[in-house]
Amino acid sequence: MTALLTSVRDLEEAYDAAAAGADLLDLKEPRAGALGALPAHTVRQVVQAVRRGWPGLPLSATIGDHAAGEHAAMLRMADMIGGCGVDYVKVGLAPGPHAGAALEQLARLPWQVVPVFLADHGLDLALVAYACALGFPAVMADTEDKQAGSLFDCVGHATLASMIGSASALGCKVGLAGALRLEHVPQLRALAPDIAGFRSALCEGARASRLAPAKVRALRAALSGQAEAAAIQAA
Repeated sequence: MTALLTSVRDLEEAYDAAAAGADLLDLKEPRAGALGALPAHTVRQVVQAVRRGWPGLPLSATIGDHAAGEHAAMLRMADMIGGCGVDYVKVGLAPGPHAGAALEQLARLPWQVVPVFLADHGLDLALVAYACALGFPAVMADTEDKQAGSLFDCVGHATLASMIGSASALGCKVGLAGALRLEHVPQLRALAPDIAGFRSALCEGARASRLAPAKVRALRAALSGQAEAAAIQAA
């Protein structure tokens, strides 16, 4: 079954998402970009509190948006966030000549790093395969511009299916994210990635507004194929 990754920005949202059935909490600041980072002290606070209340619930955190080639800053931030105790450190990667070297450096870090391939202009399957070969525990496809449509507007079904199939064959989990909403659940269920990441669809209003626990519950049900999916439309 596809796990529901829910992006949260503070302790209140983390509690709400965990209680509503999120399978994985992803700590980020949506007002600071696609992979906006939270302050390290906030990440540490949320990790410690969630560990007490939901000891088996995995947590990831983003390191912020970095331009291609900013490897030193990227590695410093990954070290800082990894030291906060999260299970996974998510790092965004744009396609291009710097991406392979960035993956090689990230693979040497002592943390469980998850490369997030920004696929606004397509997905480089060879780069994804290289990440899997380097031994990362998971890879994700996401979008940078949340106003320009969803991941499915940027990458075709066949390409995403190929990504999932090849990564799975190499023992690497796959996550899909990028302005995903209720209407995309049938496509997600058909592709069956290990993880589906959401933020906008789970909020009371826009992506930067408060998380709505009822929408977390309903989307968890939708991914499971339960009838309660209709509750998202009514919320």
